[in-house]
Amino acid sequence: MFVDGKHVETSRSGRTFDSVDPSTQQAWARVPDADASDVDLAVAAANQALVGPWGETTGVERARVLRSIAEKILQNLDYLAELEARDSGRLLRDAKTQVRLVVDWFYYFAGLADKFTGQTIPTGHKNMMVYTEAVPVGTVGIIVPWNAPLLLLAWKLAPALAVGCTVVVKPSDYTPATALALGPILQEAGVPDGAFNVVTGFGPAVGEAITAHPRINKIAFTGSTATGMLVGKAAMSNMTRVTLELGGKSAQLVFEDADIESALNGVMNGIFVASGQTCMAGSRLLLHESIHDKFVAELVKRAEAIRIGPPTDPSTQIGPIVNAKQHTSILEKIATAQRQGATLVCGGGVPSSVTGWYVEPTIFTDVEPDMEIAQEEVFGPVMAVMKFSTEAEAIELANNTRFGLAAGVWSQSVHRAHRVSRQLRAGTVWVNTYRAFSPAAPFGGFGHSGLGRENGLEAMRSFSETRTVWIEMEGETRDPFSV
Repeated sequence: MFVDGKHVETSRSGRTFDSVDPSTQQAWARVPDADASDVDLAVAAANQALVGPWGETTGVERARVLRSIAEKILQNLDYLAELEARDSGRLLRDAKTQVRLVVDWFYYFAGLADKFTGQTIPTGHKNMMVYTEAVPVGTVGIIVPWNAPLLLLAWKLAPALAVGCTVVVKPSDYTPATALALGPILQEAGVPDGAFNVVTGFGPAVGEAITAHPRINKIAFTGSTATGMLVGKAAMSNMTRVTLELGGKSAQLVFEDADIESALNGVMNGIFVASGQTCMAGSRLLLHESIHDKFVAELVKRAEAIRIGPPTDPSTQIGPIVNAKQHTSILEKIATAQRQGATLVCGGGVPSSVTGWYVEPTIFTDVEPDMEIAQEEVFGPVMAVMKFSTEAEAIELANNTRFGLAAGVWSQSVHRAHRVSRQLRAGTVWVNTYRAFSPAAPFGGFGHSGLGRENGLEAMRSFSETRTVWIEMEGETRDPFSV
């Protein structure tokens, strides 16, 4: 683990577990298997840093450290990308792109660290000066998933450090490597001992200990909706603040006036990049009936041409599924869709050309709105296609889900783009593009897709508390009992 500035064994007599490369199904790394007592040590170190060296820093000093973090990560780009690719199965070139994005996140929040301030508030009290201060929420428990472990850690870590919080990180059981590797990099960049801690453990013990810990002041979680609900309940036992970035079943609405070539590219990007293992995956495709057949035919042609292979092969376009459990889950959902009457027009199986946890790019048509494939998150390269005849029907289909993370609108009419976007129950709506994001743009969902927002100024606010200060300026506080 990385606790109080050092890599240390667990208190469980050095117990470990293996991290498995999903492209080979072979163990490639061994990491500590911790428990609640290790979480206590990490939280104690974080609390000490909060009242000590990190808590005493100014915004200007934190900005300098975050810029240094960005520079150190850039220097270690190839190393971190290789760890990420081996741990998660993400294509090596995509992993390098994501590490570069991590650099951008730290630079962006370095720019905000010394500018995130309170305000002076005019009141009806002539003898009072009132102002607010933005103060760190405290020690933050960060729990990240396996699909983009380093980037999603940065989404939380960069604003938390910028505000002045300290952190205890629980990486996914399946992708712990980059979080552990980040410890010495942050230390070299100037993050003091105890401000950044990583506790790894296989199974729910470490995560449960973090979410219910009385000395953790906020939980920042990305993962499934089911787990997010448990996290929220555990945090509420201590009135711990939470940000929950959860699942999605995002719709892409392609209208008859869309630029078809651009829409095809966007739909492919939305569902098949990273083998569909992203919360924002555009897994529901809503096509106007006049373009449905031709669009599907071209989509199938392109999906069947995707090259499947090892993440380190430069020619690979889709890599493996992260673990055996997820691989089985995807195949079961494909089988359920077939039983419920959806028509399989592409993929649906395991490619014979590679060894590992792979699933072919899969497309279903004749999908009904109440089918499981239209309602439940698959988290794999599986597309559910439905057709519509009117704009109102398209909006109704898009909103017919308990999720509300993202949506895509494809139309060359600026009027329709605004009109439809306004009616979609989604935290992010992309128009004539998909999967664009920035550290400056808030991200999060409606409904079962989560609570709160990440990125931008909203992220800074989520890691802070507001303190209001009243100053009496005349030196004559009135006796409350005088007549």
